[in-house]
Amino acid sequence: MAENEILQSTAVDENNDYNASEIQVLEGLEAVRKRPGMYIGSTSVSGLHHLVYEIVDNSIDEALAGYCTEIQVTINEGNTITVVDNGRGIPVDIQAQTGRPALEVVYTVLHAGGKFGGGGYKVSGGLHGVGASVVNALSEWLTVQVHKNGNIYEMKFSRGKITQEMTIIGSTDHTGTTVTFKPDPEMFEELEYSYETLHTRMREEAFLNAGLRITIEDKRLESEEKPESERRDSMCYEGGIREFVTWLNKKKDPLHNSVIYMSGMKGDSFAELALQYDDGYQENILSFANNVHTPEGGMHETGFKAALTRVLNAYGIKNGIIKEGDKVSGEDCREGLTCVISVKLTNAQFEGQTKAKLGNSEIRTLVDGIVSDRLMQFLEENPVVARTILDKAMTANRAREAARKARESIRRKSALGGAAMPDKLRDCNENNPELTELYIVEGDSAGGSATQGRDSRFQAILPLWGKMLNVEKVRADKIYGNDKLQPVIIALGAGLGEDFDINKLRYHKVIIMADADVDGSHIRTLLLTFFFRYMRPLIENGYVYAAVPPLFKLTRGKTTRLAFTPEERDQYSAELRGDNPNAKVDISRFKGLGEMNPHELWETTMDPEKRTLKRITLEDAVLADETFTVLMGEKVEPRKEFIEQNAKYAVNLDF
Repeated sequence: MAENEILQSTAVDENNDYNASEIQVLEGLEAVRKRPGMYIGSTSVSGLHHLVYEIVDNSIDEALAGYCTEIQVTINEGNTITVVDNGRGIPVDIQAQTGRPALEVVYTVLHAGGKFGGGGYKVSGGLHGVGASVVNALSEWLTVQVHKNGNIYEMKFSRGKITQEMTIIGSTDHTGTTVTFKPDPEMFEELEYSYETLHTRMREEAFLNAGLRITIEDKRLESEEKPESERRDSMCYEGGIREFVTWLNKKKDPLHNSVIYMSGMKGDSFAELALQYDDGYQENILSFANNVHTPEGGMHETGFKAALTRVLNAYGIKNGIIKEGDKVSGEDCREGLTCVISVKLTNAQFEGQTKAKLGNSEIRTLVDGIVSDRLMQFLEENPVVARTILDKAMTANRAREAARKARESIRRKSALGGAAMPDKLRDCNENNPELTELYIVEGDSAGGSATQGRDSRFQAILPLWGKMLNVEKVRADKIYGNDKLQPVIIALGAGLGEDFDINKLRYHKVIIMADADVDGSHIRTLLLTFFFRYMRPLIENGYVYAAVPPLFKLTRGKTTRLAFTPEERDQYSAELRGDNPNAKVDISRFKGLGEMNPHELWETTMDPEKRTLKRITLEDAVLADETFTVLMGEKVEPRKEFIEQNAKYAVNLDF
């Protein structure tokens, strides 16, 4: 089926005029400004960018219905945003329930839109239809222009209130909607838009909607992210999610050249999958429902995983590659797999406001059926590729068995209680994980100082020594038996990989404390790679932190200041001298955590009242996966390119 046929099949009606009768009102807008986090997740920088996604989602809904082919997103001077589409244009006639123009209703009433009742859209990715009104409520000002019926209609708002009634301001020969808004500084902690963040999201949307052109442009005169030339990217992928998989694997070595693509429909539901194996050990499945990323998966992922395992085993047994009693597990079948799953359906049932998981059981059946039929057909027609995939799964199976034995060994040790804890762990007295902290410290010397300086009531210390394993380059069986990582696994107590159970975690603050030099950065990266690949819920739940030790100690008389950057050092030095430029300020450089005495380490890095911690977050799993692959993987050339492109952002760690 061609992509334009897919889009038409999900449209309500090719002749649908999309007018005010399709707009239904469910409830008012009062709560948005009081509790913005309920509607956009947070008022941090992620919530700021979420405003853009909501408006773009409305335009993409028009594309899903078959009426929009181009979307333009612009970051303007002053960090205002403009989104332009060439869809049908928001209805401007009178909406029956309210007696007001539909355009006004869409932007001033919560849960008002064409996504309720089935009249306006069969497939929609917007946040339960609240997008336009929520963005309006959280904007200092918002202007919307609709090109429709040969006229240009305009309305203006401020913090959700109308400042200009709907007015015809000109004539037009096309249709579409233009929205410009300025986020309200009263609502948001941060007002600076990141071009890269928006570019990443828009690229993802372009991959998921084959043939839709999305252009993003940065017109700010001064921007830290913006090079000398103006930033502009125009993205259109006729290959859709096939090209998405190719892009995801561009820094990896695929086991087969062609991306395997499958699609199918049942009723109003459509599902498509694209997958490719590489020679690595990591599984990377990205799933979407109505263009919304579902990081916790759901029924579409469940259907895919079950069918993939069943098909590979059936093919292997049929062709004598696998013996009947030696079936490979689902995890074996997914080693080195990159897969994008995209489903489009009416009445999508998401679990939770953030849409992390899809609950429609009928989608599991659809995806399972597609994979069962099309993948088996592909394997039969491509026996060389099939053998390559099966060989990898069987090798993974043997490694998994070795890992199981190592895992069982750890479980037996853990069953002994405190006696099974690592020798070097200096545990705390508190047993409630919500109140405890584990400092993973570089080196025995710093570990000794941290142990003496800590508050033993709630702070535990685990020193690391020697070179840590780079998990990006090895299978799981090598990890369980590694003498550097095993103490971390046992101390945290939550298992590893598919056995990881966040409810068994012994500490809700896992703090990496390493020197502010190249070696310290390497250790942090190795640990973060380990957590990301084998204990990702640690990061997703916000339990991983990096301690930030000071770099300089400045003293004049009885006054002491601690500086964390060279800039702070210079600033504090000037402040301590005051009006006397010749005054002597003693500046000492902390060369390493191990050189601090216990009191200094407590005062500067461990005291909850004074310390600085950086929480490690996972805003973009796709970017994180690519970055770890580049920095820690086998291929040298991508790493060299990364360093060349990002060297300008590096600091001189040794000063």
